[in-house]
Amino acid sequence: MNDTLRLAEQLIARASVTPSDAGCQELIAKRLQAIGFHCETIVSGPADFSVTNLWAKRVAAPVKHASIAIKSIANESKIKTLVFAGHTDVVPTGPVGEWDSAPFSPNQRDGKLFGRGSSDMKVSLAAFVVAIEEFLVANPEPQLNLAMLLTSDEEGPANDGTVIVCNTLQARGEALDFCIVGEPTSVERTGDMIKNGRRGTMSGKLTIKGVQGHIAYPHLAKNPIHLAAPALAELVAVEWDRGNAFFPPTTWQISNIHGGTGASNVIPGAVVIDFNFRFSTESTPESLQMRLARVLEKYELEYDLTWTVGGLPFLTAPGALVEAVQDAIKAETGIVTQLSTSGGTSDGRFIAKICPQVIEFGPPNTTIHKINECVKLSDIEPLKNIYRRAMENLNRQAHV
Repeated sequence: MNDTLRLAEQLIARASVTPSDAGCQELIAKRLQAIGFHCETIVSGPADFSVTNLWAKRVAAPVKHASIAIKSIANESKIKTLVFAGHTDVVPTGPVGEWDSAPFSPNQRDGKLFGRGSSDMKVSLAAFVVAIEEFLVANPEPQLNLAMLLTSDEEGPANDGTVIVCNTLQARGEALDFCIVGEPTSVERTGDMIKNGRRGTMSGKLTIKGVQGHIAYPHLAKNPIHLAAPALAELVAVEWDRGNAFFPPTTWQISNIHGGTGASNVIPGAVVIDFNFRFSTESTPESLQMRLARVLEKYELEYDLTWTVGGLPFLTAPGALVEAVQDAIKAETGIVTQLSTSGGTSDGRFIAKICPQVIEFGPPNTTIHKINECVKLSDIEPLKNIYRRAMENLNRQAHV
């Protein structure tokens, strides 16, 4: 058993159902402290929903030779920081009886490692740690600051996790340059896809008001569902934007409609419609809100509307970080990776506010959140090696 697999199994064995960390970060922190990282635990949230966050950083040692001490001081502020980011929390298991092995007892069979969180994202976390250890053995005095940001609130509301750490770092003036988030981004084989951005997400709760009444006397009532129907049909047909080279067009989808009293002979007094935008960098929350309001006003609806912006879109154009990871993937696997911004949101949306280059890369995501979540054993070492190679590539750039 290799070291990455061993650490992954130790992490999977900890039942860290969100927002619990179950000791995962403590285990990782001990490994990082042993190789020169300063580790800081940041606890946030109410007592009954406490979130554990870890910020760990290893600062590149200054040049020791007196003859170039002045140059060292001048360059010290230019040393770039690479952050590995991820989450130790996992989603609930679902019916345990439907698993072929206990979800928090890591099990190897059929060439795969099974367990809740194996793909999302404890194998990535183990690969981070071992990759850093191997990199520092080969490069004991790198010209690259290394850091790790972990939270136990990614699978939950995400109010007390990565966003809290990012706000703390920003208040301190902490400069970040590159970030690799270990989300499971690959499709069929580790390395075939990385995410160099994500769409924004914005939800709305729309209440359209009518007048409740007996269904046999519609002239004495005002049915809000009927009133809403033409506006909803128009909203479904709107072209919000056409996307761009990196993002698909913005989409608008209804997720829930709530109306009625439960009785079949009552016209409801209101209907509540939940919807969501997944939007590209071609649109802003303000522009989408304004356009939607114009449609509602066109139909003279009486309504209340509340908005929740879950995250803004972010994009890392091809550059130092993307190229370092692409080259690492090609060297390790021979794969020419695909850049993508598809899928849902991630904590990258928070990190992108304080770090100019953020990408997501991890193992295949075909079994995430499912019964019998698993990762192919043959994907684990290549993943670790890609992370290590990416560090080596960025470190070489720092010497240029």
